[in-house]
Amino acid sequence: VQLVQSGAELRIPGASVKVSCRTSGFNFTAYYIDWVRQTPGQGLEWLGRIDPEDGVTKYAEKFEGRVTFTVDLSTNTAYVELISLRSEDTAVYWCARGTPPDYWGQGTQITVSS
Repeated sequence: VQLVQSGAELRIPGASVKVSCRTSGFNFTAYYIDWVRQTPGQGLEWLGRIDPEDGVTKYAEKFEGRVTFTVDLSTNTAYVELISLRSEDTAVYWCARGTPPDYWGQGTQITVSS
């Protein structure tokens, strides 16, 4: 089982960012893909999840309206897009298989700074 995420990104406040999570080694449509982040000095925050089988999503209330999860079934890849970025969104973002997660991507550093 592998989840391989895209590389670090630097954005200015107000911009958007999209992180990919390419999966392999398991049936992509059989597991939720969760997205989690850790901000500096904070614990883990759950952003939400997507069911690749039908595209149904569940967002944490805090991120509703600013975060979008999508999947590409042709490449078994999940995506998270975060819009209207602010400095507080600076964090490491992870994708993970399942709820609760059992396999994790390597993490993607997103830095929001002017």
